[in-house]
Amino acid sequence: MISRNVTIQNNVGLHARPATFFIQKANSFQSSLWVEKEDRRVNAKSLLGVLSLGITKGMTITLIADGSDENEALDGLCELIDTGFGE
Repeated sequence: MISRNVTIQNNVGLHARPATFFIQKANSFQSSLWVEKEDRRVNAKSLLGVLSLGITKGMTITLIADGSDENEALDGLCELIDTGFGE
């Protein structure tokens, strides 16, 4: 199991369209993935779970991966976040 902290840079945070891109990317990996904000942890492959965290621009979240492709999963998700979800 590995984890990484990442800061959300895009203007709208992790809502609606960016969250959909995030979920699609997360679902492309076999590893179990979670998003943690403060004391809450949700399945990174669940749109409702991710949206329920209310992640906005400037927030730092923790991405957690556990599985055979955990490094690739975190690399892919961090790259998506760092590029602003293509916005």
